[in-house]
Amino acid sequence: MEDMHKRAMPSSAIGLRLFEPSINDVCESVAHSGFAFLQPPTVAHLLDTVVPGFIQDWEQFRQSWDHLQQDTFMGDGGTYRLRRHATLSIEQGSRHWQACAHRPHYQNVEHNGLNGGIVRHYAPFTTEVCSGKVFSAVMDLCCAFLGVLAGQSAWHIEAHQFRIYASRGAASPTPEGVHRDGVDFVFMLLVNRVNVMEGETSIYDNDLRLLARHSMIHELEAALLNDEQVRHGVSAVIPIHPDRPAHRDVLVVTFKKR
Repeated sequence: MEDMHKRAMPSSAIGLRLFEPSINDVCESVAHSGFAFLQPPTVAHLLDTVVPGFIQDWEQFRQSWDHLQQDTFMGDGGTYRLRRHATLSIEQGSRHWQACAHRPHYQNVEHNGLNGGIVRHYAPFTTEVCSGKVFSAVMDLCCAFLGVLAGQSAWHIEAHQFRIYASRGAASPTPEGVHRDGVDFVFMLLVNRVNVMEGETSIYDNDLRLLARHSMIHELEAALLNDEQVRHGVSAVIPIHPDRPAHRDVLVVTFKKR
């Protein structure tokens, strides 16, 4: 493995920190366009601002994707998706998140025509992931974004660890197609890509006009979306070498006002 410090926070990025987009800059982009794609040096800098030294836990955080469980609720019968799920919250007037009792995941069919309309039970995040520096940094950063974008609201939060296996051929991170998640904001963090190509994220307005396309290919790339303003989808990932393991690992966190 390449040195994560060098990939996430290269010396050139550290030296130019004063020129990195701030939390306010990111929020301005989301408020104006409905979305923002963030490059690894920016994400690393912002995460390190809220939880200094978060990168020390990166390898343990990344390896936790090796312990996900198969998603048995795929309407297409696919066995290519593994996941874990967590429920969290922010109380009104607070900028601090807290874990909640584990509960099932639910989306209506309007927002997920493939897997919606049923209560889906997934294994919870491990204690090590929830209490680790990386997840804490992600959640603290998202709280900072929300404080700028939506003031002091109360939030229902769901976090999802996804692994899409492509070892047996092309596999879709969003088999439901272009969609909304039915929440207010969505944060997506690329954790790992192994032996895959493609996997392009497309952003559309609510009239399904294409706004942007971007392939997240580097660890610590991220996207922040206003889910009421835009829709999104990700094209299938394809194995580069079909005889080797191939997968794409992503953390997705959704935020819905309550």
